[in-house]
Amino acid sequence: MYNELTVLGNLTRDIELRYTPNGSALAKGAIATSHKYKTQSGEQKEEVCFLDFSIFGKSAEVANQYLKKGSKVLLVGRLVFEQWTTQSGENRSKHSLRVDTMKMLDNKQDNQSNNYQPQVQQSQYTQPVQNQQGAYPAIDIDDSEIPFNKINKTLSMVI
Repeated sequence: MYNELTVLGNLTRDIELRYTPNGSALAKGAIATSHKYKTQSGEQKEEVCFLDFSIFGKSAEVANQYLKKGSKVLLVGRLVFEQWTTQSGENRSKHSLRVDTMKMLDNKQDNQSNNYQPQVQQSQYTQPVQNQQGAYPAIDIDDSEIPFNKINKTLSMVI
């Protein structure tokens, strides 16, 4: 069976970055995407879909550094079904996206003009350095850093 989902939309909140007990980065966020259509009566309608997602490893740190609420992003990954029990004993569940590939679609001027300074929760994280042309370097992610990545060998970032 094949489970791959591609979503293009805007972030509905800032990225939430955490670290697992073994030191791996985990970023969580949510994306909104919409579909416009006309009804039989000619009325223009729009459906909006909200989807939570999670990103692991170095790409989680990159997402935390460069993405913010409203950022346009393309996410490719697999749909997962999460289940948990609340403290009051209620069973809860939801579908979410486990991201394999992320492409940031905001242009560089948008990122510079908003003076956004994300918060990083560990002091040992170093930020990528811009080259002389002002572009950020491509980030090569090892398959061992993304445990569920079976198709793509690298993660390319577009800024």
